[in-house]
Amino acid sequence: MRKRLLGALPRRLGALRARREAVFFGTLWRSHRGLTALWWALILVQGLLPACFVVAVGSLVGAVADDAPLRTPLLLIGVAFVLMQVLTPLHSQVGSLLGEHVSDRLHDRLLVAAGAPEGVAHLESRELMDELTAARDFDLGMTGPPLHLSMGLIAGGLVEAVAGLAQAAVLAAYAWWAPLLVGGAWLSTHRLLRESSRWDRTTGEVLDAQRRAEYSYRLAVDPPAAKEIRLFGLASRLTDHFAADRRTLIELRWHATRLRQRPMRWAVAVLLVSGGLFFWALGRDAASGAVGPGQVSTFAYAAVGASALAFGGLNWALSLASDGVASVLRVEESMSAAAAARAVVSGRTAAEGMPAAQIRFRDVTFAYPGMSAPVLDRLDLTIPAGGSLAVVGVNGAGKSTLVKLLCRLYDPVSGTIEVDGTDLKDLDVESWRRRVSAIFQDFVRYELPLKDNVAPLGATDERVRRALAIAGAADLHDLETVLSPGYADGTDLSGGQWQRVALARVLYAVDQGAGVVVLDEPTAQLDVRGEAEVFDRVLAATKGCTTVLISHRFSTVRRADRICVMDRGGVVELGSHDELMALGGAYARLFDLQAARFSEESGHDQDGAGRAD
Repeated sequence: MRKRLLGALPRRLGALRARREAVFFGTLWRSHRGLTALWWALILVQGLLPACFVVAVGSLVGAVADDAPLRTPLLLIGVAFVLMQVLTPLHSQVGSLLGEHVSDRLHDRLLVAAGAPEGVAHLESRELMDELTAARDFDLGMTGPPLHLSMGLIAGGLVEAVAGLAQAAVLAAYAWWAPLLVGGAWLSTHRLLRESSRWDRTTGEVLDAQRRAEYSYRLAVDPPAAKEIRLFGLASRLTDHFAADRRTLIELRWHATRLRQRPMRWAVAVLLVSGGLFFWALGRDAASGAVGPGQVSTFAYAAVGASALAFGGLNWALSLASDGVASVLRVEESMSAAAAARAVVSGRTAAEGMPAAQIRFRDVTFAYPGMSAPVLDRLDLTIPAGGSLAVVGVNGAGKSTLVKLLCRLYDPVSGTIEVDGTDLKDLDVESWRRRVSAIFQDFVRYELPLKDNVAPLGATDERVRRALAIAGAADLHDLETVLSPGYADGTDLSGGQWQRVALARVLYAVDQGAGVVVLDEPTAQLDVRGEAEVFDRVLAATKGCTTVLISHRFSTVRRADRICVMDRGGVVELGSHDELMALGGAYARLFDLQAARFSEESGHDQDGAGRAD
């Protein structure tokens, strides 16, 4: 029997350490030991002070009854009272500082973890999406109080637990059974309240309601959506959606945590019986003179003060804070695992000077994690080095996915991507990415100075201005202007200006030695004349580079050396503009359709101009 108990002890300790509360308190300690130790010390002192105050009041009552000196009891009461008043705001401040420190540390860890894997699959994973949202927003007050506020609520519950235990312990001076009877009754009530505060927030229904509420909230408060929301009169609709989803969350929590009638009856019965027995015994002994007035006062107040056991301990704020911290740690672990797995396949071959001959997609198949249908299906494509290739096709054909694989943000499920005959996986990732420069259709608008938007890692003003000039943004000359209206002397740019800045970022990378240029809808926000002008400049600036262009505008596409038509994840046509037009296939039909629409629009413009005259 003893051996079985000893054998089970490590498992029990391991289960205890794995509990989310233990993980939370361990995170506090690892984040800042000094503040954590002070926070716990103040919990202990604040919890003991009510018991000291009760004993001091009892001593005062006893001294009055016995006509004894009152100086010592009054001094004890004064000291306990002053400490109770002073330590509360001090503890609140310490908890707030500790919460902010832990929050900053966890966000730092999440930032490092998110940037560790070489690709982006961990940020687009369906399995991690909800967890990542919870980890990212755990301290924003979306699902519970921010951590610097939660620390005060958590501390309050723990202080009450210590106070209840201390005052129950005072009852041992009356009778050995008193703390067991009174403390046990309040602990049973605590268990009822504790069980009613549990809420599983990981169910699909809860996560869906939370996701919808967060989406409605962000649409309502984020500037990018403000124009359409007002234009289409969606403000009240968004408010209604947000309120409905938040109401769903509240109702789900209420259903999970409400106090049921039967447990309440049992709790009230236990308290009435235990309290009745204790106060009957205390009254009997007081009447017989077995206990004096001071002792009666002490034990009566202590019995009432032991009720803190019912309301103290591990409360709802700890549950929510623990969930948030656990989400950060789980996401960190998942991303660290993804980074480790990626490191296994990352090669060591330097990519300097590549490609010198060609880039080849050989029988490449790819499907995004969680999706069964492949986006690329046994794709074969050769991209000669030093030339330009345009990739066209309907939406969903796999064009942008091809670019992600080329940048090695993902790896193929099967097949290989070869650079001069070397598998892309065998090349050092950082070395290869120094050879690649790209503008994506969802390019980032950095809230940084113009200079840092063009050259995030730093550059001379001369090189930055040259890149801007080639991109057609020479009029943006103040390199220190922050590109955000939220800053003093900051400014925002039009969509076309932003696109020229993003192009300048690509051109600066070429100036720094990039040999592969990826242009994913690089001029979508420019007019036709601006597009033609900019693209001619870009082609001249990237001469000698291997350029891959994705565009729906055939006036740009036809300037490429070769054109690849994709459909359903494969290549259906490949050749020059003239060759594909002569073929009369998919490319010719798409080109003629766009050319006809352009001619029709130009005709309407001319007719309108004539009528205006």
